[in-house]
Amino acid sequence: MLARCNSAALLGLEAAPVVVEVDIAPGLPALQLVGLSDTAGRESRERVRAALRNSGFRPPLTRVIVSLAPADLRKEGPAFDLPIALGVLLASGQLDPQRLVGVWSTGELGLDGSLRPVRGALALALAARQAGARALVVPAANGAEAFLVKGLTVWPAETLQQVGQLLVDPALATPCRPAASRPPAAGEGAAADLADVRGQHHGRRALEIAAAGHHHLLLVGPPGSGKTMLARRLAGLLPPLPPEEALELTQVVSVAGLLNGDAGLIRQRPFRAPHHSCTATALVGGGALPRPGELSLAHHGVLFLDELAEFQRAVLDQLREPLEEGEVWISRQRQRTRFPCRVALVAATNPCPCGWFGDPLRSCQCPEGVRQRYWSRLSGPLLDRIDLQVVMRRLEADELVGLPSASAGGGGSSGPPSSKEVAERVRQARERMVRRNPAGKPNSALTGEALRQHLALSAAALERWRGAIRQRRLSARSAERLVRVARTIADLEGSTDVLTSHLAEALTYRSFDQLQGDADQLLNGAIQPIRGPTS
Repeated sequence: MLARCNSAALLGLEAAPVVVEVDIAPGLPALQLVGLSDTAGRESRERVRAALRNSGFRPPLTRVIVSLAPADLRKEGPAFDLPIALGVLLASGQLDPQRLVGVWSTGELGLDGSLRPVRGALALALAARQAGARALVVPAANGAEAFLVKGLTVWPAETLQQVGQLLVDPALATPCRPAASRPPAAGEGAAADLADVRGQHHGRRALEIAAAGHHHLLLVGPPGSGKTMLARRLAGLLPPLPPEEALELTQVVSVAGLLNGDAGLIRQRPFRAPHHSCTATALVGGGALPRPGELSLAHHGVLFLDELAEFQRAVLDQLREPLEEGEVWISRQRQRTRFPCRVALVAATNPCPCGWFGDPLRSCQCPEGVRQRYWSRLSGPLLDRIDLQVVMRRLEADELVGLPSASAGGGGSSGPPSSKEVAERVRQARERMVRRNPAGKPNSALTGEALRQHLALSAAALERWRGAIRQRRLSARSAERLVRVARTIADLEGSTDVLTSHLAEALTYRSFDQLQGDADQLLNGAIQPIRGPTS
């Protein structure tokens, strides 16, 4: 007897429909699985057989063939345990075939018949709704995740025996309810306040501009100057995630297998900080069956690369196109998958391996060749894509103990602004962008005709822009990013037009435009602000 069940296989961020076909025929007792399943899938034969027996059902004592169609689509993981078991029950006459019409299922089976959670339940629920499924059976731990998809009936179950009861009487299903939003995990750092950072007024301002216009940021300075502290406070300046972005981010985390079973939508913008020893696959994503990397897990949030010059150059260069396009495509022999990665990149590095090049109080111990090799890991095309390049200086003693100093400006006696105050200015600036820019895009996403139409450069600012392109020998991309930063500064100040003062401030954040030159000449010019207060 032949039976069919519906399920789905993860294909990147999406789920592709899979039909589980089960045929029982005369022969020696055996369960044969075909259809390009991986090792975990092939082992489902033993799990299904034990789960059926321990759940009170009769395992077939004849030959059973299970086909996962389409046969040329690779299937990964144990998520087909439940549909295979249901197909066996249908084919052996232990379930009425009409009960499974329009019902999709997924789940890993324990030997005792218990249902264990699987990754990507949210993507599978979206595929089931798109296909017009009547209901979706999932492990109870995935129930809240699948319930995020509106317009789909979700049946959560604890055991295989309970699934059989639900198919006989759907009224026994426990109704799913929206779960509370997932709290930020340790290390995601959204609670840190910008007011905790001492000094570094130029860096604070750059952080505010990066948050408002969704610009990438590079911080260069000696050890202990506050680079990491600043970077970890960027997520707290960004506006809350809208529902559609929260759903997309939750889907990415679900496909990666990192979503808690009882979690609802992820409302907290992610902050990902991979170690500099990570591989290209860990950073960008990939594998034999591609999974999202740190870049995609930071979607709609912050990707922080500390000790940027310690990363392998080949790893960093793979960020070029994803940073530009907001998505990464991973090609394999049998498939091509897409993962979104619209992130705000924040990178931090020392000016040299020892960290003290240009410091007024400590001398650098690095030979010239060592410094050149250190900076050669950062390619010109990668730096060309970083809008804000900020040199941070050593903090003075008064700043460290919290006293006003001669170099401290803008804080006053009331102290530096908090994250709440800066976030409000960022929110107002983004509202101006939404009203002006097409589709409400941030200024960093404006290119081509949209940039020309919504730039609003004054005549004096246009002339200053031309002069900066000639004097600094800016590439077309650098020139475009310079004026987009100026547009963000104008939005923060509530100005309709981009003025000369906005462009002049934007130029102060272009410290490493000429990296192709001699490394020591570059560093001597760019790190010079460390020797005195920044403006």
